Amino acid sequence: MILSFPIGAYLFFNSQIGKSIDYELPVSELDISKHYNLGWLSWIEIGDVFVVAWSAFLILFVIAILGPKKHFLKILSPIMAGSYESQNGNYLVQTIKWFSIIIVLSEVIDKIQQTVGIQITPPPFDNDLVQLLSATIAPLLEEFGFRIILLGIPLFLLYSRRASLRLFFKSLWNPSDNLPVTDSKKAIMLIIAVGVFFGFSHIISDQWSNGKFAQAAMSGVIIGWVYYRYGFVAALLIHWATNYVVFSYGYLVSSVNDIRITDAFSHSLIQTIEIILLVTGCLAITLTALEYKKSKVTTINDSGLT
Repeated sequence: MILSFPIGAYLFFNSQIGKSIDYELPVSELDISKHYNLGWLSWIEIGDVFVVAWSAFLILFVIAILGPKKHFLKILSPIMAGSYESQNGNYLVQTIKWFSIIIVLSEVIDKIQQTVGIQITPPPFDNDLVQLLSATIAPLLEEFGFRIILLGIPLFLLYSRRASLRLFFKSLWNPSDNLPVTDSKKAIMLIIAVGVFFGFSHIISDQWSNGKFAQAAMSGVIIGWVYYRYGFVAALLIHWATNYVVFSYGYLVSSVNDIRITDAFSHSLIQTIEIILLVTGCLAITLTALEYKKSKVTTINDSGLT
C-alpha cells in the first residue's frame, strides 16, 4: 500500500500509459464532462484532480497508521500473540483485514461463477491514463455517496436521540462510536440494502458485465459494515485499495513490459501479490471467526453469572 503512492504518481506524471494524452489534459475533454456539458472546467487539468485525490488518500493513510487509538506498529505484536481486542484500535488494521477478506471472497465468487459460464468483464476505457484517474477518484465519490449519504445519514436518523449538528458530523465519521445503537438489526438491514444497490450500480452506471454484481454487492456489504463499525477512514481505504492500489501495480507491470493492462494482471508479480493477499485473507477470516467465537463464549458466561 505504501509503495503504491510513489508508483501511482510516477505512472500518472512520468509514464506513457496515456499515449496521446498526458496529465495536462483539461477535465472538460473527458467523456463524462462532455456528457454533462461541463465545458467550464477547461481550466482544470486531470493532473490537478489526481493530485487532490492522491493527497487526500495520503492524509487518510497517515491518519490510519496513527490511530484512532493506537499506532499501527504498536498493536502488531498483541495481534500476533492472539489479542483480538487490540485490532479494534487502529484503522489500518481493519483496512488490511477486510480488504484481504474481500480479495478471498471475490476469488471464490469468480471461480463459482466461471463454473456456470458467468464472466466478469470490466467497462471499456479508451485510454489507460483516464482509467487510472477513474480508479483513483472513484473511491472518494462512491464512498461519499454510498456510505455517507445512503448509510451514514439514515443511521443518524434511526439512532440519534437528539438533534445536534456536532453529533451529526461525528456520527457520519464513525457511526458506531457516536450513536447509541442498542439494536443493530435495522442497521444491518440497511447495510445489506445499500450493499446490494452498490452491486447494481456497477452494472447500471459503470458498465460492468452482470457477473460483477455478486462481487460488488459483497464488497458493498463488507465496506458498509466496516463503515458502520469502524468509521469512514477504514471504509474509504478499503475501497482505495481495491481500486488505486491494485491498478497502480497493474499499470506498473503494463508500462514496464509494454503489455495491455488485462495481460498485466496475469504477470508473476501481480499473481504473487494476489497470493499474499489470499493468505492474509484466510488468516483474517480465521481471526474473525475466533474473535466471534470468543465474544459468544463471553456473552454466555456473562449471562450465566447473571
